[in-house]
Amino acid sequence: MGKKVTRKIVHIDEDKCDGCGQCVPACHEGAIQIIDGKARLVAENLCDGLGDCLGECPQGAIRIEEKEAEPFDEEAVQEHIKALQEKEGAGEAVARGCPSTEIKTMDKTFHEAEAGECPSMLGQWPVQLMLVPPSAPFLQKAELMVVADCVPFAYGNFHQHFLRGNKGNAIGVGCPKLDDARFYVQKLAEIFKLNDISRVTVIVMEVPCCAGLETIVKAALEQSGKDIAVDKVVISSEGKIVEE
Repeated sequence: MGKKVTRKIVHIDEDKCDGCGQCVPACHEGAIQIIDGKARLVAENLCDGLGDCLGECPQGAIRIEEKEAEPFDEEAVQEHIKALQEKEGAGEAVARGCPSTEIKTMDKTFHEAEAGECPSMLGQWPVQLMLVPPSAPFLQKAELMVVADCVPFAYGNFHQHFLRGNKGNAIGVGCPKLDDARFYVQKLAEIFKLNDISRVTVIVMEVPCCAGLETIVKAALEQSGKDIAVDKVVISSEGKIVEE
């Protein structure tokens, strides 16, 4: 245990916390986990005190306070994230609260469809970039697709064209207009730092606000210090590929 210093750190009010788990994926360092039905800070040195988890608590149970605490330790964070990845990769459950954040890696060969239906080619869960933990095992050595959330609705052949046969692909879905771009930059930067991402494909709609998604990805790459090739695909509102 290191010498304590006066700094900002999160405080969780257990009386207000209902264990929903929405704060867990918002913590890029994995410092918050659901333990005995409550969100808890697992170690002081894992919390950077920036408070990305604050806006994710519907009960207002999390706040930033200034007090004596162990210094933030980036090396300890890396070791902690690696340990989480190893647990999840071995099939061990990691308490994340809400089922929407439960990590799953699916074998696409088992996606059988009823007669007349198109089979799902999705190989992971969750898909929302807000909910994808940077430590998710399906991100390791993946080709990452960052997809505007209108794309799968506009482009009817999304699964067959972009997901079929791409077993190494991971996906993160979001809206650069309605969601917090700063959060996306930080989340993607952490993903790039922790995982050996081989390529990034940004898939957006042919509307001005969607251009922000490519800007977010490039800002995250710069923040992470990684040099990864970025491709862009543009879909029209009529459901056609207009740039690839």
